[in-house]
Formats: sequence, C-alpha cells, structure tokens
Amino acid sequence: MSMDELLNPFESTGRFILKTVDELGSLTIYLWESVFSIFRYSINFGNLIDQMVFIGMDSFYVIGLTGLFTGMVLSLQAYYVTKIVGVTYMIGPMVALSMTRELGPVLTALMITARCGSSMASEIGTMKVTEQIDALEVMAVDPYYYLSVPRILAATIMLPVMTILCSLIGITGGYIVYAYFLGLNHIVYIEKIYQYIKVGDIYSGLLKAVFFGIILATISTFKGFATTGGSKGVGRFTTQAVVLSSVYILFADYIFTSIFFK
Repeated sequence: MSMDELLNPFESTGRFILKTVDELGSLTIYLWESVFSIFRYSINFGNLIDQMVFIGMDSFYVIGLTGLFTGMVLSLQAYYVTKIVGVTYMIGPMVALSMTRELGPVLTALMITARCGSSMASEIGTMKVTEQIDALEVMAVDPYYYLSVPRILAATIMLPVMTILCSLIGITGGYIVYAYFLGLNHIVYIEKIYQYIKVGDIYSGLLKAVFFGIILATISTFKGFATTGGSKGVGRFTTQAVVLSSVYILFADYIFTSIFFK
C-alpha cells in the first residue's frame, strides 16, 4: 500500500472537517444577515402570518397524529416495564416527562422539517435557479427580508405552539391506552402527572422548540439560497436541507438535555 493510499482517510477527514466548519460559518453569517434585516425594515406581517399558518395550522394533523401514536406506544411499552416491578402507577409521569422534555419538541421539529423545511428549501431554490431572486435585488428588495425573515420568525413562534399540541395529544394518547386498553385507574394517571411534572420540564421543552425552529428554518432557507444546478440541484439541496436540519436538531437536543438535566 502506497503512502498516498495511507493518507487518503486523513485527507478525506480533513476535507470533511473543513467543509463542515466552512458551512457553519456561512450559516452563521446568513443568520446574522437575516436577523439584521429585521431591524433595517419593517416586518411584513402578511407574509409572516401566511408562514405561521403554513407551519402551524396546516401541520395540525401531522403533528397531532405523531403525538397521539407516540403517547400510545410510550404508555404500552412503559406498562410492560413497570408491571415487572409493580409500579404501573408511574406510567403517566413517564409518558408526560418523555413528551414534554424530549419527544414533543424533537418529533415536532423533525415532522415540520420534513413537511415545511423541504418546502422552504425547494421554493427558494426554484426561485434561485430561475433567477427570481436576482429580479428581487434588481427591484431593490432585500431577499433575506422578503424570503428568510418571515420563515425564520414563523418557525420560531410556531414550533413551541405545535410542541405544546404534540405533547398534550401524546399525554392524551397515553391516557387512552392506560385507562381503556390496559384497564388501569385513570385517576391515578392524572394525579401522578400533577405530582411529578414540574413547570421547568415544560419550559425546557418549549425553549428547545424555539431553537429547533430557528435551526430548521435557517438551514432550509440557507440551502434554498445556495441552490445551483437547475431542477436537479433543487432536489439535491432540498434533501440536504432536510438531512442537515434533522441532524442539527438531534445534536442540539443532546446539548440542551445535558445542560438542563444534569
């Protein structure tokens, strides 16, 4: 084996690290420019509301079904574990803590990334390859203000709202399984949730949701602006937007969890 072949893994690793650092730097600059444009211009509330409806109300069924089945599965799985040690009364707190702390914000962010983040990237990417963004600049319209800011703000506002919805429906799904499928005392389920769930558990999940909204909207719109290569490029960059957003959301979830729940 030649020296060049031995160095190839190190070369590939170095290129990956440099590419990652370069992309993170570009993302940071892009987010800064988008935030700065908020203070340079007045917010287009019509566009903002449209994006809030798209991310929030239009995602109601997807988020609701995700939360419902997740809560039902959690309750069922927790039953088989808690039954062994005789603490089935802890199913309610287990479901509620899982939904409010982790699964509520994470699943909401991942589902909205799949549904709305892909749409953001493909829409802006199509505008990029068809030179509509260049047309906006010719008309003295800041594309960050017009395209990025409403989407980032809408995601930041609506992710906590949809997280609350997902968590509540998930806890309700757990209750349905607990009371009607497993035949356990439904009053115990509710009482134990009130006993063990703290306000900090809810706030931590909502804070995560705020940052997840910023992450998914920033990466999705950034990849839209970076799109090249015609219609084929739109598909490629849209895929990158969804994958990167999902990975960064999971990474951020680990960071926040390690900070909040030491």
